[in-house]
Amino acid sequence: MKSTFGALALTLAFSFAAQAQDTYVPYNRDVYHWIDRYQIKYGDQVPELQTAVRPYGRQDVAELAEVSARNATTPVDQFNTLYLLNDNWNYTELEVNESQKPILKYFFRNRTDLYHFENENFTVRVNPVLHFEVGLDNQTDGTRYINTRGVQVEGTIDDRFGYYAFIGETQARFPGYVIDRIQRDNVVPHETLWKPFKENAYDFTTARGYINYALSDHVEILLGHDRQFIGDGYRSLIYSDFAPPAFFLKLNTQVWKIHYMNLFQELTSEYRRGEGDLLFPKKYMALHRLGVNITDNFNLGLFEQVVFARGEGKFELQYLNPIIFYRSIEQGLGSEDNAMLGADFRWNIRDRVQLYGQLFLDEFKLREVTAGNGWWANKQAGQIGAKYIDAFGLNNLDLQGEVNLIRPYTYQHEDQFTNYQHYNQPLAHPIGANLYELIGIAYYQPLPRLMLTGKAIVTRYGQDVVTATDTLNYGNNVLFSYYDRALGYGNEIGQGIATDLLFLDLTLSYQLKHNMFLDLRQVLRRSDAEINALDHNTVFTSVAFRWNIAPRLYVF
Repeated sequence: MKSTFGALALTLAFSFAAQAQDTYVPYNRDVYHWIDRYQIKYGDQVPELQTAVRPYGRQDVAELAEVSARNATTPVDQFNTLYLLNDNWNYTELEVNESQKPILKYFFRNRTDLYHFENENFTVRVNPVLHFEVGLDNQTDGTRYINTRGVQVEGTIDDRFGYYAFIGETQARFPGYVIDRIQRDNVVPHETLWKPFKENAYDFTTARGYINYALSDHVEILLGHDRQFIGDGYRSLIYSDFAPPAFFLKLNTQVWKIHYMNLFQELTSEYRRGEGDLLFPKKYMALHRLGVNITDNFNLGLFEQVVFARGEGKFELQYLNPIIFYRSIEQGLGSEDNAMLGADFRWNIRDRVQLYGQLFLDEFKLREVTAGNGWWANKQAGQIGAKYIDAFGLNNLDLQGEVNLIRPYTYQHEDQFTNYQHYNQPLAHPIGANLYELIGIAYYQPLPRLMLTGKAIVTRYGQDVVTATDTLNYGNNVLFSYYDRALGYGNEIGQGIATDLLFLDLTLSYQLKHNMFLDLRQVLRRSDAEINALDHNTVFTSVAFRWNIAPRLYVF
């Protein structure tokens, strides 16, 4: 299948005259908070940046930072804007990035990169990746830790190609609640293959990379292995970054007020740990999203997608059609693929407030929905949220509130070949489905280098009943088949083992130099279930040093 994607990519690439091309800002929620902040303030001046499809192009971010640089009045905003300009130095003339003290004449010749080179035809940026974290939690004995070492390389060739590669090797001993999840699903969250390391620890490699090519002034193609995220919220009910990277082919078309994305992916339908080499079964996903700037401050997105498999690694070629209604193709094939559709929106109000939301339809029959009888196939999810910038007139205090609702059995399908997961991990909400959730986040940056972030997440969900001999599927775990559902009618959110989850996270992050952070984190997690044996109360404290890598978060 990779050869099919590759052949299509090359055919398209040589069919057009290419123009300038850029790479993408790696998805880091802290950095993206700054980008979103300035998009709310000045987004009407940079309409090309449609925030629901992440990651963002460096050129768009540099353009936004230039607008911010002309308007920023506080030291904190000036510092953040300069960070964005320097981080995207090869797409702006406003950076202040020259280093005063290069090392051995070749290293750190600018402030952002260990090594860089540029001429009229070629750029390259090389940076180390380090993440050292130690902590303690009350559920387990011994020190919890993360030890990641790696390298990140990116650049451009002939103003036509962009390229990016990341590889990191990690050994980690996680808090107890994360270990519980690993034992349940047999995978380390966000990762692929893992192996035991010493006592109660894990060893794994993370690799991401892509190339992108400008087919024209308005169309680009990407081929690679990475995560995706669709939406403006903290969670995504459409496509989140929880599951590990996957192989993809993407087409981005941006013209006038329209952004149109086609995403084709090869996914792993089931991860099976065994002795020796074992080829894991595959499945595929095709997704397209149309985003339109209705006004300068209101964006509406419509999407549809389909998950399918055809025996041993066969792709359904008809789903390569980039502009067609997938449901009609699925019906015409006489298949039972998993077709989904929905919408999202983002509305910026008076340069201070953003409203956003998502609607996800896995199955929808109006007659059954209006009947109100809890039919099992009423599989829908919804999100509504808001961001408030410089809240209550206090500079650099940003607030976010979000509500998520997901009905039972959403994202489940007949089997692992058509359900909405990759490598035994959900492609949307990390808890799965059958839940209500309320999220509150506060970001406060009192000093340019100091960020305080507080999260409070309250979730009510219904766990499935799993014993050594039987399983009652109440619609929570997306890995289960809906054929094994516990109920046909009378389903309601929170059914099964009613569980109340409280997740509190307070993080202090200090930026020592560009992309080098010192973090102090306190997590309080309380899970109250109807079955006392499933109750877990976690207190986890950690300190971390990070360089050119996002924090590793397990918010579930």
